[in-house]
Amino acid sequence: NNPNNPAEDVYTHLINKARDYVYITTPYLVIDRKMTEDLCRTARSGVDVKIIVPHIYDKWYVYMVNVANYGPLIANGVHVYEYMPGFIHSKTVVCDDECAVCGTINMDYRSLYLHFECAVYFYRNPAVEDVERDFQETLEKCQEITLEDCRNYPRIKKLAGSLLRLFAPL
Repeated sequence: NNPNNPAEDVYTHLINKARDYVYITTPYLVIDRKMTEDLCRTARSGVDVKIIVPHIYDKWYVYMVNVANYGPLIANGVHVYEYMPGFIHSKTVVCDDECAVCGTINMDYRSLYLHFECAVYFYRNPAVEDVERDFQETLEKCQEITLEDCRNYPRIKKLAGSLLRLFAPL
């Protein structure tokens, strides 16, 4: 376990400092209550919060947990998109044309709490614009998930996703 958690600290900092936008790309949206609350609070404050996840997954159980997390986020103003062409393994966060992170940090328990993940933090660097531009180009290949989509998801899969969320830290 990592008692000094720079990965979570950096993500939390960017989410909470955002004033205009925070855009996230992650293959695994297996977030805890605190991260969910941070994302929701930021969106409710008027910040444009967008998250891109894959439509085609490498692990079925991750997909179930990702989908289980969509509803609360979307209900609070977070925009969730699925990348349609295939699996996307990108892990980036970009915020307010000022800072960005690009590296190996997934938004899941293992990356945030167990592993010592690596990333580059850009601050007031031209690379921030590149990360934001890449996000926008990727967004063109995505489909936004709606609350209606969440409601129409099969009940058995909703139940499975909720149960799997309980075991996500394992």
